[in-house]
Amino acid sequence: MTEKTQASSSKKGLVEVFTGSGKGKTSAALGVVLRALGHDLRVCIIHFMKGSYPYGEQKSLGCLPNVTIKTFGSLGFVDPRNVKEEDKAEAKKALEVGREAVMSGNYDLVVLDEINVAAAWRLLDIEEVIELIKNKPEPVELILTGRYADPRIVKIADLVTEMVAIKHPYDEGVQARAGFEY
Repeated sequence: MTEKTQASSSKKGLVEVFTGSGKGKTSAALGVVLRALGHDLRVCIIHFMKGSYPYGEQKSLGCLPNVTIKTFGSLGFVDPRNVKEEDKAEAKKALEVGREAVMSGNYDLVVLDEINVAAAWRLLDIEEVIELIKNKPEPVELILTGRYADPRIVKIADLVTEMVAIKHPYDEGVQARAGFEY
């Protein structure tokens, strides 16, 4: 890659999607976040459907400069067969805050964590998510995580990685561990 190509491509923000049934979608996004922060970029992370659960990344990233973290959702898990109005309201708030972050000019990277699940479970209108992607300012890098990425989002994204579950300790009864799974 020539120096000129490298410089011009670094000013265009891409749309990245981390999806699939395997572990590591949020972790992959957070790896990009750490890299961006190492280059003094401004980052906003919006957590969908995560409530006030004590996720380790919120505590550690919250200590760093240039990062804003906002979390939405009830403390309990969302039942996709019985979605509550409260769950929809929280997801809509998260999307609105995410839209504001993307459009504000205040951030170089915006992560919409678990938005794919929120859309798949109809907490959000997928068309609103697609509209946000299409209207994103060119310099903003946008990452969407979560299982069940809509095929229309996959099609318009610049980078899509699917995590595939091959083996997981949950299958052997190992519960989520602080510092590793949350």
